[in-house]
Amino acid sequence: MRPEAPGTVVDYRFTLANERTFLAWIRTALGLSAAAVAVVHLVPADAVPLGLRAAIGLVLACVAVYVAVAGVVRWRRVDRAIEAGAALPTTGAAVVLACCVAGCGVLTVAVVAMAL
Repeated sequence: MRPEAPGTVVDYRFTLANERTFLAWIRTALGLSAAAVAVVHLVPADAVPLGLRAAIGLVLACVAVYVAVAGVVRWRRVDRAIEAGAALPTTGAAVVLACCVAGCGVLTVAVVAMAL
């Protein structure tokens, strides 16, 4: 729903939906941060060398930071578009996130295979 004139109130449902999406990005960033800490501190030292655990943890932490920043940027851009009655902007952040998570999954499979 586009505002009819400047100063027209935007339907709050759109704003709340945008906020829920932002919170989903933040939850994802928190999950990735928790995974980084878990890999570094909870994976047994005799199963995986510290350097490899640290590398995987670092990648996960960097992806977490990227996701948090991308979530904020996306939220602001969509919020501005809603207020202006413009088309919603697109983002490539979801594709980057999916590729990073897939890469971390491949690394995890490799680490588990090495530990067997």
